[in-house]
Amino acid sequence: MRRREFIAAIGSAAMVLPRSVSAQNLVSTRRIGVLMSVNANDPEGQAQFSGFRQRLAELGWIDGRNLRMEVRWGGSNVDQIRLFAKELVALQPDLIVAQGTPVTATLQRETRTIPIVFVVVTDPVGEGFVAALARPGGNITGFLTSEAAIGAKMLELLTEIAPGVKRVAMLFNPDTAPGGGMYYFRDFEVAARSTKVEPTAARARSDTEIETIVTSLGGFRGGLIVMPDFFMLNHVRSIIMLAARNNVPAVYPWRYVIAGDGGLISYGPDLRDIVRRGATYVDQILRGAKPADLPVQIPVKWEMAVNVRTAKALGLTVPPSIRLRSDEVVE
Repeated sequence: MRRREFIAAIGSAAMVLPRSVSAQNLVSTRRIGVLMSVNANDPEGQAQFSGFRQRLAELGWIDGRNLRMEVRWGGSNVDQIRLFAKELVALQPDLIVAQGTPVTATLQRETRTIPIVFVVVTDPVGEGFVAALARPGGNITGFLTSEAAIGAKMLELLTEIAPGVKRVAMLFNPDTAPGGGMYYFRDFEVAARSTKVEPTAARARSDTEIETIVTSLGGFRGGLIVMPDFFMLNHVRSIIMLAARNNVPAVYPWRYVIAGDGGLISYGPDLRDIVRRGATYVDQILRGAKPADLPVQIPVKWEMAVNVRTAKALGLTVPPSIRLRSDEVVE
């Protein structure tokens, strides 16, 4: 009798144990939302997200074990981003990671309580996301991408590799670019006028408008600067194709489009590093830190690349000064 009671007791414990372990895992598992600005099939976006997830794992947060990630891909579609933001907020996660200015702005409208960690945002103070870089003061903090002066730096590189340009258009979508495009354009405009180059604010909201702008630059000593803007990022391959077809030298803020897609020259922050670093704030907040007390971080890695083959196709010679400064030279 005692033996049967002992076996029954073990059986009962065995049946109870999985439920107990499950409950323990449920309590220890944290849930975060991730809203990306790019398309799910974008290789660079996937690489950025992969680095972020890897860094989380290094910090002890394993998706599917003690962490559950709800990931959405906005594709620079404002309506889609708005829908996904509502979905993620409704899930009431422990925090949400926001990639880009439009995503962060949309999430801010949806919640003032759920912690938000942004990555690849340009002007968090100007956009009203934080009160100050040193002390954000609310439920939002993160990692900014670049300062306004990058536009002047890109113009400098363009006139160095294509000294014959007389008119330069800065291409952006006013619906998705920081400050409606003016954040970068002001410094670019001042720099252009000081070098006797005619600056143009080239606003485009569609492929058709992009084509019209790039085509208008061809044959008139026109040059192009593509603004750091997620809409432009999602259309960069067609921009590169149009620039080649119309013999327009162009500068891009993304290194990977130089070797991968045949862009001429690029200068900008290392976006993969910025997104990866975002995992450190996710870790700190999940462990009890408050976004209000975590200062906004600036980029620590910058990249420059040049495509010699593309330069030759445009009838340009890459000067030694650019070769020496570039992190990558595509021959």
